[in-house]
Amino acid sequence: MSERLQPGDEAPAFTLPDADGNEVSLADHKGRKVIVYFYPAALTPGCTKQACDFTDNLELLAGAGYDVIGISPDKPEKLAKFREQESLKVTLLADPDKQVLDAYGAFGEKKNYGKTYMGVIRSTIVVDEQGKVEHALYNVRATGHVAKIIKDLGI
Repeated sequence: MSERLQPGDEAPAFTLPDADGNEVSLADHKGRKVIVYFYPAALTPGCTKQACDFTDNLELLAGAGYDVIGISPDKPEKLAKFREQESLKVTLLADPDKQVLDAYGAFGEKKNYGKTYMGVIRSTIVVDEQGKVEHALYNVRATGHVAKIIKDLGI
């Protein structure tokens, strides 16, 4: 399990396939702020709610200079199905090897119903135009999280 990121840290670079299999890098967004959020699995209730919330607020976030990228351990084919089924507009990236999840501290020990296991920690990292971590939020809730980010960022 890797360390959690802190504001001021350099955001780990990444290049991952999107839902269409195209490579997307954090470096592609240099000069813009990026909200990178990590979620456990496409096509599940909480993750669907969160992705729909980001999609519903995408214009507002983009207007304030933010790009949004969602990363999960799903394969591109599942992300494509997720995007189509829910009419998602956010960029969804596949990290089946969990290397980026790990680099961002978004994969580790979780507890559920008294059991401890390894899994994706629902997290949101806001990266500034220079590639530095501005906000690092871990163990966030799927519901109401986007509204909280908008409020915290003063949008």
